[in-house]
Amino acid sequence: MSSDPKETAEPASIETAATAAAQPARLAATNVVETPFQRFLSEYCESKIAIVAFFVFAVILFVAVFAPLISPQNPYDLGQIDIMDGRLAPGSTTFDGATTYWLGTDDQGRDMVSAIFYGLRISLAVGALSGIIALVLGAIVGLTAAYFGGRIEAAIMRLVDLQLSFPAILVALMLLAILGKGVDKIIIALVIVQWAYYARTVRASALVEREREYIAAAKALGLSSWRILLRHLLPNVLPPLIVVGTVQVASAIALEATLSFLGIGLPITEPSLGLLIANGFDYMLTGKYWISFFPGVALLLTIVSINLIGDQLRDVLNPRLRR
Repeated sequence: MSSDPKETAEPASIETAATAAAQPARLAATNVVETPFQRFLSEYCESKIAIVAFFVFAVILFVAVFAPLISPQNPYDLGQIDIMDGRLAPGSTTFDGATTYWLGTDDQGRDMVSAIFYGLRISLAVGALSGIIALVLGAIVGLTAAYFGGRIEAAIMRLVDLQLSFPAILVALMLLAILGKGVDKIIIALVIVQWAYYARTVRASALVEREREYIAAAKALGLSSWRILLRHLLPNVLPPLIVVGTVQVASAIALEATLSFLGIGLPITEPSLGLLIANGFDYMLTGKYWISFFPGVALLLTIVSINLIGDQLRDVLNPRLRR
């Protein structure tokens, strides 16, 4: 009994056609276009430590922003503070039992939880604001030095070298000795201390980008120097600038805390974490460790989380370090 060749060939041809029709769909499913943000997010999430650091910093930022709403008390409202509650141990309550001080109180009777929340608010505000201003100033100076070159670059970079030759803490001490205490004064001091780091970073990246073809094309089209700097050169030097900016914010917070601990930073009416640590320093040897210990832990978590985020951003934004 013989079979018709047409009948056997027809199913094979149908199967081949179905396979050929399904192949483009399969290729389209496997070749999904990944957006730059998705690629950045996936590369950042490769490090579990960076993820934990991000969530820790997110909690710290939330606490700092909404401190007036979530704090048990306003530690700087004299009507809510009782001097009889001074130096209470963690977990203590008031005499009437209405309030529990989970982290204790300081020598003035302020709730340490509320004081830390408000201290984070001031420390992050000073660090972020001084970092942004220094970033803008340093980026402009670095781009100008790299693009124009010659005597302009030599003069700017000698000024940068002179700035970086002095320890940051020494420069800040001298400036605050002249300017005095205050949030605006310490921001000015931190900007003067930090701008040179941004200028050197931007200049190094801009020197490489200056030799690219798109810069030569922009010059050939007759574009103005400032348009080339801001529209073409600046976007291509942002990755290293973001990394340095993240690390410098942590450095600014640490430097501000050091200055406030020494008593020449922020005034008593606007205490940051550094001043909170200084308030309890005299009580460390008497067993009342919590007055300095818990603000110190908050400061440590803030600086470490920001540094870990900046370290991962360096790996993600630098193609040479990508795994």
